[in-house]
Amino acid sequence: MSTNEIATRDETAVATTNQAHTAPEPTAGSTALMAWAQEADLAYQMAQKLANTSFVPTTLRGKPGDITAAILAGSELGLKPMATLKSIDVIQGTPALRAHAMRAVVQKQGHQIELVESTPERCVLRGRRKGADNWQTVEWTTARASQLGLLGKAEWKKQPQTMLVARATGELCRLIASDALHGMPYVAEELGGVAHAELVPDKAPLSVAALTAPASAPSTGTADYSVERETEPAASDGAWDEDAADNSTDWPETTQPGSAA
Repeated sequence: MSTNEIATRDETAVATTNQAHTAPEPTAGSTALMAWAQEADLAYQMAQKLANTSFVPTTLRGKPGDITAAILAGSELGLKPMATLKSIDVIQGTPALRAHAMRAVVQKQGHQIELVESTPERCVLRGRRKGADNWQTVEWTTARASQLGLLGKAEWKKQPQTMLVARATGELCRLIASDALHGMPYVAEELGGVAHAELVPDKAPLSVAALTAPASAPSTGTADYSVERETEPAASDGAWDEDAADNSTDWPETTQPGSAA
């Protein structure tokens, strides 16, 4: 074999080896996934700092992982992180938008929503997609809510008007702009049955011992100052000591016992 043939064979082998080790060009999908992973990492760092603050709803407080998921989901809906924390709740393991937030997401994309009527017994909402001519109308009444067994729930008893608006909001937004909700089609009020979805854990019932136990004196904390006063034992007949009262520096002048106010 000639020297030229050997050189040609070596060059071919090197070229083949280089091609085999060349990394494939990133696709649009992989690039987007890498960007999302970086965003998720930043969101988690933010969630760790916010997890125990009062800005986080009770359903998410102390759960940085859930807060991260909420922030990422809110980002897909066009919500900023702090707005997300006041707009998304996790109800029985399912993330949901609050009614006011769902209307905001839909309206931000140019769709129209109008409140036609709202009373404690009836709510009528209408809406239409951006560029559409026809309006969709949704009506929720207490009769309809009663058929679903909703009126017995606490929030329906306290504020039926708000709950009717929330139900109508969820139904209307799904009709005219389901694509804007990105897999979050229900309002929190629908899933949890509570206005604004601030869930408060039930307190344990009080026992008989707890009800009959003597109340403990409330703690007053550390005082900024103290006044020590030396006094003689009070007279056994309980009579007012005029001299002690007149010479006391603890009473304001205008409230001396026996003096004019």
